[in-house]
Amino acid sequence: MPRLTSAEAAAVRASLLRWFRRHARRLPWRESKSSYKVWLSEIMLQQTQIATVIPYYRRFLAEFPSVERLAAAPLERVLELWSGLGYYRRARHLHLAARAMVEKHGGRFPQDFDQARCLPGVGDYTARAVVSIAYGQPCAVLDGNVARVMARLLALRGSLPQPAFRRTIEENLDLLLSRRRPGNFNQALMELGQTICLPRSPQCPSCPLRRWCRAYRMGKPESFPQPRPRRQEEKWHLATAVLHQNRRFLLFRGLDDGLLDDLWNFPSALGESSAKALARLREKLRRALGISISLKEPRHQLHHSITYRSIHVQVYTGELSGRPRANGYRWFPAGRVEQAAVSQLARKIAREVARNKRRTPMRCA
Repeated sequence: MPRLTSAEAAAVRASLLRWFRRHARRLPWRESKSSYKVWLSEIMLQQTQIATVIPYYRRFLAEFPSVERLAAAPLERVLELWSGLGYYRRARHLHLAARAMVEKHGGRFPQDFDQARCLPGVGDYTARAVVSIAYGQPCAVLDGNVARVMARLLALRGSLPQPAFRRTIEENLDLLLSRRRPGNFNQALMELGQTICLPRSPQCPSCPLRRWCRAYRMGKPESFPQPRPRRQEEKWHLATAVLHQNRRFLLFRGLDDGLLDDLWNFPSALGESSAKALARLREKLRRALGISISLKEPRHQLHHSITYRSIHVQVYTGELSGRPRANGYRWFPAGRVEQAAVSQLARKIAREVARNKRRTPMRCA
């Protein structure tokens, strides 16, 4: 099992922390060690680029400057501010965790690791990141960036889903971790993976750890770690109905098949073919609204991806014959759709409809 010596670990640790002091990026969540701000940033940064997160983070703090304000806010408002950031379950868990902090922990993120792990949406990585950065607890973090740096440093084959690989990384991280500055150490290792030790074309000449990096000495850093198996892409068809009345659009909560349940969407149905998707959409509308809907041939077609699903979207316009019954839908003014708690797909559709309307005026139902 590859392992750093104690002397190597001490030298690597010192070099990494020295590099971070000189080159750390100025990021808004580094301006304070508030556990609330650190936690908020860590949730937003999950599977999301830093440049994307920064404006959302600032808007969130402007509206919810404290965990108490976040806990007291309606979920709908939280989702509105999150809309467009993706992975919307994070927003629901963020809201639930804020309430738990207020009710059980005096409005603070728990310092105790086990208590932190019990919060909604807080996994092992997030708990370790927050307690190390905000409270100086000696906990090492392990994410994809850290795993890549460590795999190259050790010339370790494998990938994170493999237990032996993860165990070797964790044991060496424990040896490396700075007990005096664990927060800086964790941020430095993640930053190195984000800016220097890149998945492709790593910037080895600029790396503070190249002297001890076994993959660099072998001349093939990109061979480590091995890529994890990717789930095969699935192709789906989605039929969507744009039902409008008096400059308002009818939206349903959720998309279909359990997707985007927390967000408003144009009525939609998935299918293995366009015909099957349309048939499911007609039935869904009939059951939900209790009236017949006349759908016209699709005016718009677009592509959208949700995780491993590659979705071909056909957008139909429709007219309502009668007054629909109230059953899980809501009317949104055309000018408010972009600001509401809607999915990124709903935004795409609204923009496409607006562009087409400017070219060819649409007749309202």
